[in-house]
Amino acid sequence: MDFGASMFFTDYSMAAPDLARALEERGFESVWAPEHSHIPASRKTPFILGDVLPKKYYDVMDPFVTLTAAAMATKRLRVGTGVCLITQRDPIQTAKLVASIDQVSGGRFLFGIGNGWNQDEIEDHGTVFETRHKLARERIEAMKAIWTQPSPEYHGELVNFGPMAMWPKPVQKPHPPVLVGGAFPYSARRAIRYGDGWMPQVTTYAKTDLADLVPRFRQMASEAGRDLNSLQISVWDRNPDVDRMKRYQDLGVARVITSLESEKADTILPVLDTWAELIRRVNG
Repeated sequence: MDFGASMFFTDYSMAAPDLARALEERGFESVWAPEHSHIPASRKTPFILGDVLPKKYYDVMDPFVTLTAAAMATKRLRVGTGVCLITQRDPIQTAKLVASIDQVSGGRFLFGIGNGWNQDEIEDHGTVFETRHKLARERIEAMKAIWTQPSPEYHGELVNFGPMAMWPKPVQKPHPPVLVGGAFPYSARRAIRYGDGWMPQVTTYAKTDLADLVPRFRQMASEAGRDLNSLQISVWDRNPDVDRMKRYQDLGVARVITSLESEKADTILPVLDTWAELIRRVNG
């Protein structure tokens, strides 16, 4: 089982190249960067993980910039968006970004996506909040066409464009894995419909243990006719518990990703050392 780490990269956190090198040296498989384009002063939607929105949400850098820096500083480490808010991004430009970072990283990009929770932020980008899930699906379908077809076109209800030339194409074929983030069962259904994997997150408010949801996800995928080998599961869990990690491993989870605070090396490196020891114990 692989292990990754995520950080809100800011101007006061550990720099992306430094964290990436530290992760690679300690046996991690991947580094992940979330995104928020901005945080509106108004708040129609409460923060889903607590009462107060942490400062790092306001200050986070663009993930494609920080992940490119991380890729250039390493040789094997995979780089992933965790998550890219595709309801806030133009699909044609985003398709080019994904293909470009996959090219410059030598095929190491993981495209984690989410539909967003902050209504004000989403609406500032011109997206109707109630249509965001349909928009996300159509944008992913459109991007897949751009990545895989010499003269792509897409005609949906919310995304529509005629034949075009769009290069480069990604290194990974048919394209980098599209990993759908979010809560069960809704994001699981979206992952099965148009994703290459599911990325659920352990939270304090969840009523069901995430490990118990993995078999239910596999059952849903099987009933939908999906090849289970085509759907990797990436679990976000920041609790470095060996027994819990081994349970994920036994369930066939592809990777576990821990979330790091936006801090400097003196705070982060001891945390990475703890996880490095866990990786050795879990994987032998």
